[in-house]
Amino acid sequence: MVSPVTVVKSEGPKLVPFFKATCIYFVLWLPSSSPSWFSALIKCLPIFCLWLFLLAHGLGFLLARPSATRIFVGLVFSALGDAFLIWQDHGYFVHGLLMFAVTHILYASAFGMRPLALRTGLMMAVLSGLCYAILYPGLSGAFTYLVGVYVALIGFMGWRAIAGLRLVGAAWRWTELAGGSGALLFMISDLVIALDKFRFPVPYSRVLIMSTYYAAQMLIALSAVESREPAENYGQI
Repeated sequence: MVSPVTVVKSEGPKLVPFFKATCIYFVLWLPSSSPSWFSALIKCLPIFCLWLFLLAHGLGFLLARPSATRIFVGLVFSALGDAFLIWQDHGYFVHGLLMFAVTHILYASAFGMRPLALRTGLMMAVLSGLCYAILYPGLSGAFTYLVGVYVALIGFMGWRAIAGLRLVGAAWRWTELAGGSGALLFMISDLVIALDKFRFPVPYSRVLIMSTYYAAQMLIALSAVESREPAENYGQI
């Protein structure tokens, strides 16, 4: 088991560009009412830095670890989704939704299907159903189905991220804690987006959305650093 101190010393310097780019986004705080290629660049810059974070471990690292490769490709689709959502009021919201749907499929694939953790899956299914039930009154047309599919996908991704999480014992790994925490923050970020768009205005929604989103992506990128090959004796399913 790698200690948190070792993780900070080894991975912290590689994340400095990400933290700087995130600060730039919040300091500039470009108005969402005036979308531009510059605002898209500033919004995507922290995600670009996470690309560099993974590439800093070497191309061989990505090629040797399919899970890390999937997370990297997921970050590419995330950047595309971010760019589309800059122009969401100009008809590109669905495009962003589709990009992030692909992202969640890639992340779920990276987290893998072992251990199965059926009880965790049932809990996530119930939680996803409740979220959709809350959103349903505000949905109409194609969004009734698109949002339902998206909620199912992000719930599935959350299940796979949390399923392998073990907080005690010799099998504990910090990468699983990072992945599980990142998935939960991603779900919170997207729930705030959906509530604000389809149900009611959420106070300080943009701050909540972007702070949880950037933290989620950073943690998921960190979860790729160690191999996610399944350990033996997972225990319960």
